Amino acid sequence: MNRTALYAGSFDPVTNGHVDVIRQACRLVPRLVIAIGVHPGKTPLFGAEERAELLREICAPLAAAEGAALDVVTFDDLAVSAARRVGASLFIRGLRDGTDLDYEMQLAGMNGAMAPEVQTVFLPASTGVRPITATLVRQIAAMGGDVRPFVPDLVAERLRARFAKP
Repeated sequence: MNRTALYAGSFDPVTNGHVDVIRQACRLVPRLVIAIGVHPGKTPLFGAEERAELLREICAPLAAAEGAALDVVTFDDLAVSAARRVGASLFIRGLRDGTDLDYEMQLAGMNGAMAPEVQTVFLPASTGVRPITATLVRQIAAMGGDVRPFVPDLVAERLRARFAKP
């Protein structure tokens, strides 16, 4: 049985919430593929390659500790297409609250209609990371706030450098 899971997102930036979901997923599957969505119409804070580098550096040790293989890829089409390309049989989705659940249920339904061979698995965010969103982290960093409680140290350093005042 194929137990490769795909965890898709923008990861701009990588947050402790993302890391929490990745850690949980690595406990469930022997192979996790983190798929960074690239949208030509959007200008991310960090480029896709930098996000991939951050994810590899931060998450490879977590995956190894759980005995899971970890791959990081980018995609610019449907997540179901990315899942098929990497041979995933599972989508991993993190849930922070009921609002996430409503959206994720719609997404799971649409993905299930397009790719019934790929099952969606919801992982609840740990209590300490539930309020964290990448959007809020970007806003806090842009205003000179301390993002260290919300992101891995490496990401905090990159954010500090990105928003440093000349």
